[in-house]
Amino acid sequence: MADIKGPLDGIRVIDLGRHQAGPRCAQVLARLGAEVIKIERLGGEETRYHGPWVRKQSAYWVQYNSGKKSVSMDLRKEEGKKALRQLVAVSDVVVQNFRPGTIDEMGFGYDVLHSLNPRIIMVNVSAYGQFGPYREQIGYDPIGQTMSGIAMVTGEEGMPPIRAGVPIIDRTTALHSAIGTLAALYERQLSGVGQSIDVCLADSGYSLTEIPITAYHGAGIEPRRGQSDAPPSGTYPCQNGWVLISAGDQHHWPRVCSALGRPEWLEDPRFTTRPARGKNGAAIQEAMRALLSTMTMPEAIAHFTKHDVVAAPVNTIPQAAQDPHPWERRVMVEVPDFLAGSIAVSGDFWHFSRTPAPVGSTPQVGEHNEEILGGLLGYSEEDIAKMYANNVIGNWHHYDTVPG
Repeated sequence: MADIKGPLDGIRVIDLGRHQAGPRCAQVLARLGAEVIKIERLGGEETRYHGPWVRKQSAYWVQYNSGKKSVSMDLRKEEGKKALRQLVAVSDVVVQNFRPGTIDEMGFGYDVLHSLNPRIIMVNVSAYGQFGPYREQIGYDPIGQTMSGIAMVTGEEGMPPIRAGVPIIDRTTALHSAIGTLAALYERQLSGVGQSIDVCLADSGYSLTEIPITAYHGAGIEPRRGQSDAPPSGTYPCQNGWVLISAGDQHHWPRVCSALGRPEWLEDPRFTTRPARGKNGAAIQEAMRALLSTMTMPEAIAHFTKHDVVAAPVNTIPQAAQDPHPWERRVMVEVPDFLAGSIAVSGDFWHFSRTPAPVGSTPQVGEHNEEILGGLLGYSEEDIAKMYANNVIGNWHHYDTVPG
């Protein structure tokens, strides 16, 4: 895949991120063709050692860092800081997700980066933002799900707060960060100057509850959990699993009646409008359950699809992994891996006609030290050897375990 040139070919990104949202932003930029240099602590970023495991490789780590280059460097030492300053001078983007204020204490706040390279774009990712009432608090994905109300509009009435089973806030924040980076790169073509971006997990949560918050803020409308004003819209059991049926809009109703074999319901005043169906939904739900109890998942999907009603499987993870869709569309791609032999990573979500997304392997710790320090920054072999000797840089040859 090394010969594939994505649309961001020629853009260089320094990834100082850790865990998910920051590194995922940088990984998106790598998928778009940017050269992404991951700066890791000696021994590697801690998420290299997070499960679950695929033949000794972290499934967690590869999803956020495949396709990047790795430089393992101690930024607490002046030699490491000097090398990073030199990298900033020849790069386009810096991504970081330390707690607000930390990057300034390290000597790499935006003012410093701008003085080193006026064209640099700095992407700051945090829990609550670089300003705001909760700036000093730390947080991970769940805070975006809870403070924005997501956990209290998910599930049914009477249930405790429910979080999504996957990190939807980290993913959304990473996308917001990447979109902002692309916009800043475009604006830089006009102004010639970079800028900083401030993206946070809490904001991403609110971007997902914007409709109910607007309704409450403007009209005092408080949503009820599990409420559907126009059934059938939801998940239903069938003989060997569950299916999703989504037909809440008015123009869907004749199709539902046809699928259920109830043409008389078209004229039944209990069901002729969305609000009426919401109030009298028990009969519709009973008919749906009775019909679907006679069908397998494929039969149910085929039946409702034939009647132009949205129907889809409610897959388990094994079923989702075995579905041909992500593999045929390269949403998931198997790549070579130095630990697992090969491993599946997230792939191409854009399908450009001329510049396909390059999907690379995950680097070993410090695998690209010599390439970046020597080939890009011009350090001599002697300089690099001294940096190894002084524990300024390290790679997988130097550590059997994570340094304490």
